[in-house]
Amino acid sequence: MRILNDNATLVVSGSKIASDLGTSRSEVWRLVQQLRSLGLQIAGHPATGYRLEAVPDLLLPAVLEPLITGTIFSGRISHFFRIGSTNAVALEAAQKGESEGAVFISEEQTAGRGRGGHKWHSDRLGGIYISVLLRPAMAPADAVALSLMTGLATACAVKEVTGTTSDLRWPNDLLLARGESDRKFGGILIELNAEITRIRHAVIGIGINVNQESFPPDIADVATSLRLGTGRCWSRVDLTAALLRSLDREYRQLQSAPNAQVALQSRFEKASSYARGRQVQVDENAGYTGVTEGLDTRGFLLVRTDDGNLRTVLSGGVRGIDKV
Repeated sequence: MRILNDNATLVVSGSKIASDLGTSRSEVWRLVQQLRSLGLQIAGHPATGYRLEAVPDLLLPAVLEPLITGTIFSGRISHFFRIGSTNAVALEAAQKGESEGAVFISEEQTAGRGRGGHKWHSDRLGGIYISVLLRPAMAPADAVALSLMTGLATACAVKEVTGTTSDLRWPNDLLLARGESDRKFGGILIELNAEITRIRHAVIGIGINVNQESFPPDIADVATSLRLGTGRCWSRVDLTAALLRSLDREYRQLQSAPNAQVALQSRFEKASSYARGRQVQVDENAGYTGVTEGLDTRGFLLVRTDDGNLRTVLSGGVRGIDKV
């Protein structure tokens, strides 16, 4: 891929590629076929050589590294063309002792996961599917701060690259626009390994729908992409790099700044139309409805129910209720 990309306007002979890779021309043909099966547009055949028909927007480490220098993620990217789940691979690496800052990116997921056991539709080359491994110095009870931090970091990256303002739906959804017809373009899945008083490691999975033009029927009425929302394609490389830089800033601040969690919660409330004064349906404890009243001291959502009680949402999903 690097050889073809470095000679994007040229036909590169199979013998040259074989020489550069230290392999045979038949093996080059097999590799080209594999790249084609993964969605890359490569013209040519063994007799004439090969040429990229279009420079792909691939999230390769060599492309991303110059854009994330100085972050905790620099030099730590593992890239896959197709994988089951980036979170699953990251969790396995964490169990084997992988250090903080490791990043796992795939161009496609075959078993992408969302919060609450839901599937995450991971279209080939259409979105960003990324997991990062962190080892924060915090108690498991405070882990919701990681979700708030990641939501703000993702919204910041989207704004930087596309100019689009995102809405944040507690605790883990990114919506393209405020209003009753909000549709989800991004989601966050955080999985922990922890003791009673400390987190051993946290894997933060982020899925962003970037350039998808359509979705399966079962999610078409709730999902969207940045392309559908703005009417144009966006560079996944630019957005991924902006995301990692933003996440690095947020994480350093959370770990070191005085009263960082208080400030984080305040910023989340300002960035989210769901945090205060929003009528919602909460899918928890048989379900209930009410109006949101901000976050508590740990970062959990407070909801004043229809019967006047103030309840804390600990794990349930939250959906806005359309005004009549």
